Amino acid sequence: MNTSEAHELLETHELLTFAATGAVNATQDLVRRVRAGVEGADAELVAEETLVLVAVATSRAVEVGLRSGAPAEAREQLCEALLALPFTYRDYLTGRAMLAQGEREAAGAMAEDAQSTREGLERKRQFYTSHLPAGRFPGEHALSDKMALWMGRISPPKLPEMPQERLEKLELVDPLVAHLKVVLAAARRRATTGETADGEQQTAERAAR
Repeated sequence: MNTSEAHELLETHELLTFAATGAVNATQDLVRRVRAGVEGADAELVAEETLVLVAVATSRAVEVGLRSGAPAEAREQLCEALLALPFTYRDYLTGRAMLAQGEREAAGAMAEDAQSTREGLERKRQFYTSHLPAGRFPGEHALSDKMALWMGRISPPKLPEMPQERLEKLELVDPLVAHLKVVLAAARRRATTGETADGEQQTAERAAR
């Protein structure tokens, strides 16, 4: 691995860390707002649905931001890692529970639940990836429509207002849009530095001939 490749790998890892950290933070913010404003909402359902929604939207933002400059392989790896964030986070929570309960005791109980949990997460991921298509940045208008579906999925039945009304009342679209714009800008910077590094590498190779 030459210096240029090592630098590119480092920047890719930094972008992944940045986007994943932002996604977790955005998820926590949305979950807090929902739990404070929607009485009777199931905490685990809200957390899972929200993390999957945010992970998919973050992956789309990174994909669009990197489109002009980053190598296709790096772009795909970053997007796949972000799409896998809900599964990674579930594995982390499982590890914590095993430490708290005792590894042997927890392992047996969790093995039974692990497969159904992953299947549930996969269904959620398929739902949001179908509504937030690849190659498109999920802006305010698109998010307003799709987050109304999310709100319907996480809300208890028989609430008086429509999901769209709850979404607007709790002001949930703007925080996610802000997160995605920050991630998009970071991805675009990464794409720009990647183009610069490629140009410098090509110049060096021509000079060495």
